[in-house]
Amino acid sequence: MLWDIFCKVIDNHGDIGVCWRLACNLALRGQAVRLWIDDASALAWMAPGGHPGVQVGPWNTDGVFPASGDVVVEAFGCDLPESVVAQMAARAQPPRWINLEYLTAEAYAERAHRLPSPVLGGPGAGLVKHFFYPGFTQGTGGLLREPGLLERQSRFDRGGWLRGMGLNPDAARTVSLFCYEPGALPDLLQQLERGPEPTQLLVTAGRATAAVRAQLASMPESRAGSMLSIACLPLLTQHDYDHLLWSCDFNFVRGEDSLVRALLAGVPFAWQLYPQDDFAHHAKLEAFLAWLQPPPRLRDFFHAWNGVGTALPAALEAAAWKDHARLAQARAHALPELVGSLEQHVR
Repeated sequence: MLWDIFCKVIDNHGDIGVCWRLACNLALRGQAVRLWIDDASALAWMAPGGHPGVQVGPWNTDGVFPASGDVVVEAFGCDLPESVVAQMAARAQPPRWINLEYLTAEAYAERAHRLPSPVLGGPGAGLVKHFFYPGFTQGTGGLLREPGLLERQSRFDRGGWLRGMGLNPDAARTVSLFCYEPGALPDLLQQLERGPEPTQLLVTAGRATAAVRAQLASMPESRAGSMLSIACLPLLTQHDYDHLLWSCDFNFVRGEDSLVRALLAGVPFAWQLYPQDDFAHHAKLEAFLAWLQPPPRLRDFFHAWNGVGTALPAALEAAAWKDHARLAQARAHALPELVGSLEQHVR
């Protein structure tokens, strides 16, 4: 089938990251995919080679698009152009219209998954779109993951990848940092500086690097005896971001796409949710922790990293949390696979 995916880049590259993974996974299953996006600039570093089964087109302000495909995916409620909706309504057999929602562990995801939403007015009057929720139960669409991921991870050469990036594969502890501007960042850096073991902190490009540099600028210049070394990374492709997660003893991740990749990596992690003014992200965090069932100190770490409750725990217990991370990885792989769920729904 021909699938049209519509994506608007709001901020932080999470929306385009999810839509690109979705498009590529559909293509891997033999589907033809067109990704319509208002700002494709991030794909130059996220996926520089493109994908042979995915055609990327501009979301033109003039609203000129070819005839719609068999399935139209509206990512994250981005509101389709009226011209596209009118074309869909004019077809003798209207395409399947999917509203792909945000990932959440909250109970409403299972309740609302696959519910119809009849269009009562405008150019799409008479059409029906369906809500489609990723999630953490068998009653949702599950998680986005590509075929053969575990096999690819099993063949990964950690030392070779780190050396190729100019990094030390023999560090006592390696930690990746992908974040917004967490209030607990100063505490984290000070803890890592004090030890008790040497830590190589790999900071992703963008907001995380800016936040770390701003914090370092406010700290004393003399760091004699510090147990912390910091490397600021270049922008990484999606595959290399996986490699980063697989190479570390602990991963700090943010948003939706990197949360899923951290779970699938089987490495201990802490997740920073996108902060919302009405604190709606607190309920989302609690729902995820209810699913994750982390050890108490790791739960405290999640809370502190998201500005909830107590101060940051005094130690990053990556080794102690390793077994839990592997159990969470197995549970994540046992969930429905999002693209397969989508295909089944469309059929």
